[in-house]
Amino acid sequence: MTILFLYTELAGYFVAGICELCKQGHNIHIVRWPVNKEAPFAFNFPPDVSVYERNDYNAKELLVLTKEINPDIIISSGWIDKAYLNVCKHYNGKIPTVLSMDNHWFGSLKQKLMCLLSPWLLHRTFSHSWVPGSPQKQYALKLGFKPEMIQTGFYSADVPLFAPEAVFRTESQAYPKRFIYVGRYIHAKGLDILFKAWTELYEEKPHEWELWCIGAGELFEQRTIHQSIKHLGFQQPEQLKETLRNAGVFVLPSRFEPWGVVVHEMAAAGFPMILSDAVGAATQFLKDGVNGFLFRNEDVRNLKECLKQIIDLPDHQLRSMAKESSILGLSHTPQGWANRLEQLYSSTLPEQPKAKSGKM
Repeated sequence: MTILFLYTELAGYFVAGICELCKQGHNIHIVRWPVNKEAPFAFNFPPDVSVYERNDYNAKELLVLTKEINPDIIISSGWIDKAYLNVCKHYNGKIPTVLSMDNHWFGSLKQKLMCLLSPWLLHRTFSHSWVPGSPQKQYALKLGFKPEMIQTGFYSADVPLFAPEAVFRTESQAYPKRFIYVGRYIHAKGLDILFKAWTELYEEKPHEWELWCIGAGELFEQRTIHQSIKHLGFQQPEQLKETLRNAGVFVLPSRFEPWGVVVHEMAAAGFPMILSDAVGAATQFLKDGVNGFLFRNEDVRNLKECLKQIIDLPDHQLRSMAKESSILGLSHTPQGWANRLEQLYSSTLPEQPKAKSGKM
């Protein structure tokens, strides 16, 4: 199968899925936007994957390129790139043209308008939708995609990289008394909420726990400086894995997080976690009170309570939460991601007539 991805922002976990598709013998082509300066991942694609820079093609040239590739299926990131839409519209009805999106359904005026316009804007362009999970599936249904035309599991962490075997903590060691945040330093991630809750809690009752923050972004220079907070900057996945060996609990205080593959990564690595209820991946990888805690978005007091609950837990309970996280994290893998794409494509093929059996 020849697969064309019309992508916006790439990430390392996507490459893990591509590697699985290559192992299964598929021919992969990727058109991509420039690398995000706030998340400058270094990508190592398999040698037989063809990668094209979106900036090198206008809409007409991109369609010509697609005709040369002659794909069996096209997966496009959202509906923001008009040239991508032009390609999908040209091929809709000929091959599967798949809309990938991670938008939640909020019932906003803009979303309701898109639902009204989708018969003309989307269904003439896309035959299927591939979404991360239940929050996005609800929106896809609202947009008029039939249940059988929607596939879930669009995002998968590079599970082998972050699996418990890679981030191993022996039972003989004391559980690491360190919270860790991994993400960009931008307003949407809610770091100001985390820093406020953290410093208030520390002032009320000093403790031995630390907060480690990994990432970069426009607000990095405005970071809160505190004796118990370490800012480690951006790290590539292999470097991050080494840092994780000395951390204990993951926290993501996002104001807005359609999914958050980092949650899957931390679950696979076996981390208890504290997440805001705005994080989409919480629906799949967090069981409140079992492998961590969910707090109300932008509620500093509620976040502080969750931090305190973790700090007060004995090591054996933290280890139990870590095991529950790993079970959830290992439930979806890059191989499973590749299989879902194959299933989506197979569902579009005409059924083969059953062979008639004769009596002897």
